[in-house]
Amino acid sequence: MGDGSRRHDLVIIGGGVGGLVTASVAGQLGLDVVLIEREPNLGGDCLHYGCVPSKTLIRSAEVARLARDAERFGISVSTVSVDLEKVMDRVRGVIARIQPHDDPERFRGYGVDVRFGTARFLDSHTVDVDGEAIAGRRFVIATGSRPVAPPIPGLEAVDYLTNETVFAEKRLPERLAVLGGGPIGLELAQAFQRLGSQVTVLEMAPQILPREDPEIAASLRDALIAEGLDVRTGVTVDRVDGEAGLHRLHCRAGEQKEIVEADRLLIAAGRSPNTDALDLDRAGVANDRAGIRVDARMRTTAKHIFACGDVCGPYPFTHMAEYQAGIIIANAIFRVPKKADYRVVPWVTYTDPEVAHVGLTEQQALDQGLAVQIARFPFGEVDRALAEGSEHGLAKLVVHKGRLVGASMVGAHAGELIHELVLAMQARLKIGQIAAAIHAYPTLAQIHRRAVNSLYSPKLFAPGTRRLVHWINRLLP
Repeated sequence: MGDGSRRHDLVIIGGGVGGLVTASVAGQLGLDVVLIEREPNLGGDCLHYGCVPSKTLIRSAEVARLARDAERFGISVSTVSVDLEKVMDRVRGVIARIQPHDDPERFRGYGVDVRFGTARFLDSHTVDVDGEAIAGRRFVIATGSRPVAPPIPGLEAVDYLTNETVFAEKRLPERLAVLGGGPIGLELAQAFQRLGSQVTVLEMAPQILPREDPEIAASLRDALIAEGLDVRTGVTVDRVDGEAGLHRLHCRAGEQKEIVEADRLLIAAGRSPNTDALDLDRAGVANDRAGIRVDARMRTTAKHIFACGDVCGPYPFTHMAEYQAGIIIANAIFRVPKKADYRVVPWVTYTDPEVAHVGLTEQQALDQGLAVQIARFPFGEVDRALAEGSEHGLAKLVVHKGRLVGASMVGAHAGELIHELVLAMQARLKIGQIAAAIHAYPTLAQIHRRAVNSLYSPKLFAPGTRRLVHWINRLLP
């Protein structure tokens, strides 16, 4: 048992993005910092099971898709063969290249005491790490979340995949069933479809991507179906059975029942915050199924204990954990009472076409009683999209009193394009300033200018404006 009488300035539990950002700043500022991670390496879910491996897999799948579709671009490719084991080797290779950024020695060089083990609170100022008591003045909980399986009878008896295990696959399944039509499920479903599997997506909600604008989600669904995915919504899985190499999902959609058979089953139907092992009650930290309860300064109900990332929400994104870590740094290290502001939070689903969103949807704005204008513009009328053969999708802007309150896009590189709109919302720009900015031609970013101009065109070419122009040109030399 260690000496718990020594109080470290800051004890951080969790070595993902939120914990690492906080630890690096605190350590380099000279604080006495302990970082505790229960996994054998740093980096968290994003590096090992989430953002990095999934986007690497998606890129390989995109290459396979382009090769098969090469004839459309005037190029002949004789055969396309996919070796899933080599694809996953590349995934691991990319992780290995990024891993040095999260090397424990790097953080030890900042003065951070990096420990590997499982932490649980003994009281509000002490944690036990595998038998050693570690005391701290302030704490940060950044333990993330994990995939959870829905309570479907028979599921526990079959061998299913999650985002934590799918990247270890070596054989491409002929038929893959994906339970869940959210971002993780759709990204992996499309990737496996493009690599050569026949994929069926089963989503309980009435639409895929339930948090997105229905118009945007419907456009993506059309694109996925056109690629060959079997996308089903409003589906309940009553039970699962099967044997080695065969899964049977007994499904129900209204009164219609059907059995979906697949060689492999991927569960992407939700996540749960990693709080079970922490003994939060001993620290006076309130939590529930949604995670740890925090205020706008990221403080828990024990004010010297902070939390960030998936473990507290409200958004399960790596960039949100990083943002919230910055709020903690202001409050816990610099003692500046900074509050989190979620007015402008972008997110992206990395399907093809991509889906990107920031702010309010049209319905959310109407629910708040806002009188809004909706600007739409299709990718199919943007010259660069036509040149690239990526004309599917649209941009949809939600405007209130001349300013953006939200935007949603489905289209090529939407995840990159959304940031012009993020900046416009953050700076509270008038939409006319977007239209007035010179956009290089030919770029996909012209879609922003043209979407805004679609609101001005009816007024610009209205009869009253035409009469005004007529008289100006008659009266002035």
